[in-house]
Amino acid sequence: MKVHFLGVGEACDPERFNTSLLVRSGSKNHYILLDCGFTTPHRYFADCSDPDQLDALWISHFHGDHFFGIPLLLLRFWEMGRTKPLLLIGPDGLQEKVEMAIDLAYPAFGRKLCYALQYLPVAEAASFEAAGFVWQTAPMDHSQPCLAVRVTSEGKSLLYSGDGHPTEPMADLARGCDLVVHEAYNVSGQTPGHGSLPECLALARQSGCAKLALVHVNRLERERAVSELRKLSPPGDVPEVFLPEAGETLIL
Repeated sequence: MKVHFLGVGEACDPERFNTSLLVRSGSKNHYILLDCGFTTPHRYFADCSDPDQLDALWISHFHGDHFFGIPLLLLRFWEMGRTKPLLLIGPDGLQEKVEMAIDLAYPAFGRKLCYALQYLPVAEAASFEAAGFVWQTAPMDHSQPCLAVRVTSEGKSLLYSGDGHPTEPMADLARGCDLVVHEAYNVSGQTPGHGSLPECLALARQSGCAKLALVHVNRLERERAVSELRKLSPPGDVPEVFLPEAGETLIL
């Protein structure tokens, strides 16, 4: 499994783009995009010139830095001549929210699409197969209903939190993952509806995951997060913990 960090930033980070992951399965060569915020489409198309490459788009929740990039993504696919249907997966209300965003961004554009949009709304505790992956979901503790998702392909698993504090169902879902990508907006202390560096470390150690990537860190505290991480998780610690930068790629 190949994981490409298109962005790793929180909503207002001007340097690291909104958190979004492009994931490719192994030999099956399926591509899925996890979240699509304001800045994601430009980063996606900087690396991809094939309009039919993407098989599915996952939306964790309906905050702008996680789904307001959809209209531009679809517009660019249309401009490039996409023909393959695109599967959109996310919480209840997915189709209504996406169609509303498209109409606000580009009125009447939805009727021009030359490829099909297929919607798959999922429950808090779902398990299903789609786009070459096995998908499992669990709720997060966030100000909007938000789902964490675990995707598995050819024996490799990635869990992506979206936003929020970890929950017990989410912690259960993280067990044994090769990679957990979790938001850590706070270096210390608490912000309602967001994770912190210490609780993400505790989750990773409890779950027995191999690697933990911390994303969505408060842009004003990222430097402090780097130094704090050295104290809490020195080199050689298990699991391996790191703060990825936009553009990094990891092979699992």
